[in-house]
Amino acid sequence: MPTFRYVAKDKAGKNVTGTVSAEDEKGVVESLKRESLVVTSVKEEKAKVNKVATAVALKLGSKIKLSELVLFSRQLATMIDSGIPLLQALDILGEQVENKAFKPIIQDVRKNVSAGSSFYKALARHPKAFSPLFVNMVKAGESSGALDDIMERLASYLEKTDSLIRKVRSALVYPSVVTSMAVIITLVMMLKVVPVFKQIFIDFGGKLPVPTQILISISDFLIQYFFLWMGFAIAAGVAFSRYISTDKGATAFDAFKLNMPIFGVIFRKVAVSKFSRTLSTLVKSGVPILSALEIVGKTAGNRIIEQAVEKTRVSIREGENISDPLMRSKVFPPLVVRMIAVGEQTGELEKMLTKIADFYDDQVDAAVSGLTSLIEPLVIAFLGIVIGGIVICMFLPIFQLSTLVSGS
Repeated sequence: MPTFRYVAKDKAGKNVTGTVSAEDEKGVVESLKRESLVVTSVKEEKAKVNKVATAVALKLGSKIKLSELVLFSRQLATMIDSGIPLLQALDILGEQVENKAFKPIIQDVRKNVSAGSSFYKALARHPKAFSPLFVNMVKAGESSGALDDIMERLASYLEKTDSLIRKVRSALVYPSVVTSMAVIITLVMMLKVVPVFKQIFIDFGGKLPVPTQILISISDFLIQYFFLWMGFAIAAGVAFSRYISTDKGATAFDAFKLNMPIFGVIFRKVAVSKFSRTLSTLVKSGVPILSALEIVGKTAGNRIIEQAVEKTRVSIREGENISDPLMRSKVFPPLVVRMIAVGEQTGELEKMLTKIADFYDDQVDAAVSGLTSLIEPLVIAFLGIVIGGIVICMFLPIFQLSTLVSGS
């Protein structure tokens, strides 16, 4: 039951304030009348916990999942297309959204729009939730009066981007998990299992085979200097993390990702697909080409791509076309550059960019499938060689002992 704060006058004409719980304002008035009070104002009091939670959520600027932005965009587009006013649509979305971090953001956007702010400026107040691409497309939609079309286009773009990210993650998760498990199993065997066999061999006496001696020496080193090499590994990880957080380190790491064996092909195709689809969506939505390229660079997710796009933007400002600076960057494949050049010449740049994005989405699918089929035998071979090698080294002395016993 909601709580209401009231101001009333008693029989002596003095002001009386307080709070009372009731179903609605009418119930508050009737309740106070029974106490011979004349009500002058009644206002519902929101729960303090909700206010605190809202303030914290807005201050933190929580990152919102792409899937939630897709749903938000599509539902908003449907409601606006159905003739529902923007404020009412935001009210509905704010009530039904399940994400506790997203709800106060939508409510804050609604509050600012209600106060006279434009929709895109209200969204721009939450940069962690709404990217520059999202804000600029909404700005273009407001200017052209086609906000419903823009929101629908945004939903489709975000949906395809989310799908692309999921594909790449699925390609990386499997080898990462299996490799991690292999490393953990190997360490457990070296730190726990090998010492047990070592004690057995000492009790038997005699000279051990060379492979077994090497394995025991490695195990002794790992046990004796456990904190040393573990500390070194952690320090190396922290140093690497700090290095790639710098401009120079991030650029070097992004360049490595694009050129690394096996995975580099996928990263490059994903970058081309994302560049093409983002630029196509922005140009199709009426965003000027220079502004569109600036947004594409910021949302590229790769410093090398961002630098190439920025150089292209500078060249266009100086009078060049798009394709020539892209060709000079040597980041984009010749096929992509030529298709963009044809799109410029025919005046259908956004259509050509969409075709490029669709083509490279299919290429990413094929590359991910090929990578999975390639990695499986490599991982099995790795496990067989490492784990199998440890087991053989452990059992060599036992085989040698059984041979001596049978020979005698």
